Amino acid sequence: MQTKNHRDLIHDVNDALAPFRATNPELMQGFGGMAKAAMANGEITSKYKELIALALGISQHCSACIAFHMKALIGLGVTREELEETLAICVYMGGGPALMYSAEALATFDELANRQILTQVKDFLRGGQHTHPSMPSMIMTSSIF
Repeated sequence: MQTKNHRDLIHDVNDALAPFRATNPELMQGFGGMAKAAMANGEITSKYKELIALALGISQHCSACIAFHMKALIGLGVTREELEETLAICVYMGGGPALMYSAEALATFDELANRQILTQVKDFLRGGQHTHPSMPSMIMTSSIF
């Protein structure tokens, strides 16, 4: 089913935005600050805020949004069950198009989660320690901001 490599998509979006980021630093700093404030833990945890952001990305048919927010969700320890419940709401509210982007989200989860697991195993085998970040989310530490 997977037709996109979402890891490459994240990299390509960051590369494509590099000149824009360089010529609009105040805008990008403002956007990054807004995102950081919106996604910070509060009454709603960062993980659930990322699930909301993912749902909005699906409803807007934004593959790059799906990739960035899925990367953040995996960093925040989302489970497949939490993801599937969120996607069920997306399909309920968005119908067929949301179902198609939900399939993309599931494929992205599988792609990025499998890569993270492989990295953790390699780190463990090399004697390194892996710590699971709870925050900041991966999207906030991405070079897009």
